[in-house]
Amino acid sequence: MCPADTALLEARHLSTTFIREVALRIFPGEILGLHGDSGSGKTLLLRALADLDVNRGEVLLEGQARESFSGPEWRRRVGLLPAESHWWSDTIAPHAKRWPMEILAALGFSVDVLNWQTGRLSSGEKQRLALARLLANRPRVLLLDEPTANLDSGNTNIVEQIIGDYLRKARAGALWVSHDPEQLARVARRRAGMRNGRFEMEPN
Repeated sequence: MCPADTALLEARHLSTTFIREVALRIFPGEILGLHGDSGSGKTLLLRALADLDVNRGEVLLEGQARESFSGPEWRRRVGLLPAESHWWSDTIAPHAKRWPMEILAALGFSVDVLNWQTGRLSSGEKQRLALARLLANRPRVLLLDEPTANLDSGNTNIVEQIIGDYLRKARAGALWVSHDPEQLARVARRRAGMRNGRFEMEPN
């Protein structure tokens, strides 16, 4: 585990066909907030960091180059929570072999949720369950694409609390995309913006 003053995740010259020369650092226990207009490249940046799209440049986790990890291991440690989650089974249970029941309870679900049909989940239920699925992998870095966009204010507060608690306890970090400036003011110590594929840190 890296010291608090050493970057947990670092990107240097990260680029795709749209994103250009991104440089960023995320530190243990920190949320870096990211905002920008639709189509500015926020989701593409998260996917590049998760190595889901073709990209070039350097990305390091706790000082270790991304190329030293297998693809599945990298995506377990640098976990993406997409805006729209995908479910490969008809019921929740096959997805939930390692899910911590305490997180499910904190998210407002009983153990009966494991028998629910995935096709009948509301968008908000999918979003909360996808967070449980992500945290079950114990990622070192969370890439959060509008994680509360489909939630009411009560569940938004719960999700913000769960993510914050996880980051503090695990000394993990997060890149949190949101269109809500008030949310980013609550959760993020530092903020950045995307504009036409360019990433810019903002002054504290």
